[in-house]
Amino acid sequence: MKTKVMENRCKFWVPKKSRFCANSPLQNSLFCGNHTPRTNNQWIPCPIDPSHSVLQENLGSHLRRCPLVKQVQSLSTQPFYQKGVNAGKEDEQEEPETGIPTSGCFDIVTSEMKRNAVYSLNTSEFFEMIRKIESVHAQICNDIKDSYKIPEACGVWIKGEVERNVPFQEKHVAQQASMLGNLEEFGVLERIDGKEKCELVERAENSNGVPAVVEFGAGRGYLTQMLADCYGIRRVFLVERKAYKLKADRSLRQKESLILERLRIDIEDLNLNAVESLQGLPYIAIGKHLCGPATDLTLRCCLANERNAEQCGVNCYLRGLAIATCCHHLCQWKHYINKKYLTSLGISKEEFHAITWFTSWAVDADHGSDLSDVIDIKLHPESIEGEECNGDANGVEAIAKNMKAIERANLGFMCKKIMDMGRLMWLKEHGLQTRLVKYVPSSISPENHLLIARHVGGR
Repeated sequence: MKTKVMENRCKFWVPKKSRFCANSPLQNSLFCGNHTPRTNNQWIPCPIDPSHSVLQENLGSHLRRCPLVKQVQSLSTQPFYQKGVNAGKEDEQEEPETGIPTSGCFDIVTSEMKRNAVYSLNTSEFFEMIRKIESVHAQICNDIKDSYKIPEACGVWIKGEVERNVPFQEKHVAQQASMLGNLEEFGVLERIDGKEKCELVERAENSNGVPAVVEFGAGRGYLTQMLADCYGIRRVFLVERKAYKLKADRSLRQKESLILERLRIDIEDLNLNAVESLQGLPYIAIGKHLCGPATDLTLRCCLANERNAEQCGVNCYLRGLAIATCCHHLCQWKHYINKKYLTSLGISKEEFHAITWFTSWAVDADHGSDLSDVIDIKLHPESIEGEECNGDANGVEAIAKNMKAIERANLGFMCKKIMDMGRLMWLKEHGLQTRLVKYVPSSISPENHLLIARHVGGR
């Protein structure tokens, strides 16, 4: 019987599991659909869900039965779904105040395309770009202060005394706790214990004293889990486009005083002001997994929501936010929140793409080492140019590959700071008090920038 079962299984060997694939093979094939040998020119990304591919000749039939078809159809009926509302647009001027998405095609500029564009520069153009990056960095990027804050309220988590059914990784717990500690120090969160907590929650029903929390890019929701355990929040909205197993939702729903709502939607398409259960509430926006352009989409989502709320007379506003930025190499010109500011500094669309590619150099070294001292390392384009380029036919590619690791890291971190400072300036322009800090040491994570903001006066 066992031999017969094995004969009806895909013949692809899975090394990590030391067994063959458990799926059934396709007709007249030894392999299942996932492991059938393929040639690249036969397969294209599914237009509904690019995370998987489909044979081009089968695209028509696949679109009728793709697992995400029903989800997309259901989502399109939701009042908070507005395709591309937070996407931004390609030209240098920011989208109109109405927040109406613009039409037109948009092609993702991949890391490979960015790299090839940099390598196509001649050496003079390459070093001129480095000089411009250094000049802009010196002009706008003051030292970002270290702000590793572990609040007393998160003591249970820090000591590892949380329920064992909650995944516990010291690195992630330290990051989450410091995010909340910085929010507390900045006056966005308030620690409340025991009876005081209950009394404040009661008063909050009328006074909006305890804000709702919207976690963008929530994943499994464990940042919100810590927030719920330590700060007495009453209402939570988890925004995430993917489905996850082992979510914190079950544990959160066991809290009698907490109301949880999970919105499975891309941030790009979320009209936050149209979420009925959020209307009439102040809220705090948080995000620890907002890779690349997701940070820009979130900022646009929150502030466009506020503009629309004021126009409609709805008392739904952003009280504060904390976003840990990361994966800057994925950023796109269309999505970036402050193109106008970068343009005013002389940074073109093409140079923006190069800057985003350079950011990957900040984290391609040993993540366990302390890279905090790279800010003291100065690039010397003239000496590099003289040493690296003489007689080398590969030009910029050879220069880039032969640069010292510390020089590459320094350039990468400068580019990250420039991009995050543009985001900070955009928030300031919208009337928020802002701060950009290093919320954990580089030894915990080299992706350690935290963007914090809050409304002041009349909020």
